[in-house]
Amino acid sequence: MLYVIFSQDVENSLPLRAKSRPAHVERLQALKSEGRLVLAGPCPAIDAEDPGEAGFTGSMIVAEFESLEDAQAWADADPYIEAGVYQSVIVKPYKKVLP
Repeated sequence: MLYVIFSQDVENSLPLRAKSRPAHVERLQALKSEGRLVLAGPCPAIDAEDPGEAGFTGSMIVAEFESLEDAQAWADADPYIEAGVYQSVIVKPYKKVLP
C-alpha cells in the first residue's frame, strides 16, 4: 500500500538539511531502485522553485510499504530526524486516484 510522509521542518533548517542531505537522498534512491517511490521533495519556504537562503518548511514523500508500521519505522530512521531538521513527521495511508 502507498503511504504519505509529511514532515515539518524546524525554523532555519537549511544548514541542518545540507549536512544530512546525502544520507537522506540515498535512502530515497534505494526506494526508487526498488520501484517503491512515487514522489518525494521539499516544500520551499517561498513561492519559488529554488528558494535559496529562504530554505524549506518541510518535505513530502509518497512510497509503497508493507504496512503503516513499516512506513513509520522507515520515516523514523530518516537522517533528517537525527540531524534535527524535522520538527514533526506524520505518516498516513495514501490512495492514489489520479493520474
